[in-house]
Order: sequence, then C-alpha cells, then structure tokens
Amino acid sequence: MSRYTAITPEDLAAMLGVIGVGSLQEIFERQIPQGVRLERELDLPAGLGEQDVYEHLRELAARNTSVEEELSFLGAGMYDHYVPALIDMLLERSEFLTPYTPYQPEISQGGLQVMFEYQTAICELTGLPVSNASVYEGPSAVAAAGYLAKLHNGGGRFVVSAGLHPHSLQTLRTYAHGYGVEVVEVPLTAPDSPGGQPGAGVTDPDAWARAIAAGGGDTSAAIFAQPNFYGAVEDAAALSAAASRTSALAATILRSSASTARTVSLSSARPDIA
Repeated sequence: MSRYTAITPEDLAAMLGVIGVGSLQEIFERQIPQGVRLERELDLPAGLGEQDVYEHLRELAARNTSVEEELSFLGAGMYDHYVPALIDMLLERSEFLTPYTPYQPEISQGGLQVMFEYQTAICELTGLPVSNASVYEGPSAVAAAGYLAKLHNGGGRFVVSAGLHPHSLQTLRTYAHGYGVEVVEVPLTAPDSPGGQPGAGVTDPDAWARAIAAGGGDTSAAIFAQPNFYGAVEDAAALSAAASRTSALAATILRSSASTARTVSLSSARPDIA
C-alpha cells in the first residue's frame, strides 16, 4: 500500500480479480442499464477564475430578496435576529479553543470555559440559580424539562399550553408516552374573549388553572411558551402562580422576568431550530 494513496494499481487489480471483473468501468456497465446512460460528456461551460466565479455568484445572489429588505412572516421560531460582530471575535479568543485530540489533558479547557460562560449567561437572563450546559435543541429541552419534573415530584400529568411550538408539543408527547405520563393541552383564548385582549391568542388562564387543579397532586409540570407560538405575550406571572399552588413545576420557554415564580426555564439558542 502506498503511503499516501489507499489503493495501488496492484491492489485494484487484485480486488477486481476477486469479484470477477476486468475494470471499474465494467462494474458500472453491469449495474447501470444502457437506456439510462448519458453516453457523452457533460455539457458544462469552461472553467472560470476565482474572481470570475465570485462575480457570477454575486450576480446570482442579487436575484434573491432577503428578510433585511422585505418583511418576513415566516415565524414559528425562525425570527429575525441580530448577532453582533463582537460575538465572532469572542468565539475566536484563545481561552475558548481546545485541542481536538482527546488524550491530551487540556482537551476540556476550552469546552469548560465555553460551558461556564454559557451557564453564567443563562442564569443572568433567567434569574435562576443554576443552568445545565444545554441540550441539542428546543423540543428536546421541553421533553427533558418534563422528565425532570416527573423525577422531582413523581406526578403523572403534564399540563401544556396550546401556544407551545407544535414540534415541542409532539416531542413532549412522544417522551411522555414512553414513561406513562398524560399530556393535557389547554386551549388559547379566542379574540375578544373575557380572558384576553382582542386577537391575543394567549393561554386561557381559567382553563389553565382548572387543568392544573384537576390533577390534584398528580400534575407534574405546567409548560407554556413566552412569547407563544403565535407571537402573543403570555401572563407568565399568572400562569406560573397557578402551578405554584400545587406541587407542579412551572416550565416556561424563552425569556421571562427574574421575578416570575417559575421553577424551570428553557429555550432554543439556535436560530435555525425552534
């Protein structure tokens, strides 16, 4: 075997002999029907220099319209966001770098520093005394929070706002089925209903309180999003207070004030995954 090439001509000839073909081309001829073969060279333009390619790609990109030029109603977790240039500079600082070889003792230094800074920032944002080092994405965090609540109080019910992201709700239901927990969904208020502002679409506070109380001490967690899936701002204090009157843990998604009486806070820090 060559030092830099995995297969030498001798190796190739030996392998072809074992499978009974004379060349690589013969392998393709045996597998690909004649009727679907192109039988000619690809009709591609001549190659371009780097600067020419750059100009061509810039012309193609100019045909697109970005969200910076038009108003986007995509939503559902894919919102406009601004990442300061300072962030890239901070991520390139040497204390966040770490060797890739796992047997070196300093492998964890950069990773530990990143996790420390991340957890510190999350605690400052949520007002909670402790933070984990994150999970993969938002829906998994919701399921993990539910399981944490079940382990904490042993309850068999999750009360969930219908304003939760559908992916989060689906993930929670999947996990809950595995460990035998019932998921109770509370509807949102209709426009001009007594429980909310015109067109608010927030969690019905009365139905929320009834759903939590109906479980008695068996309600393990009460989960709502802030803001919810439809962009409405929930009354986090009232929703959390309803849960605090029982043994249920109140879990809120995204930012809420430090004074809110919730117990678990979770979010998605990735702009591409809600």
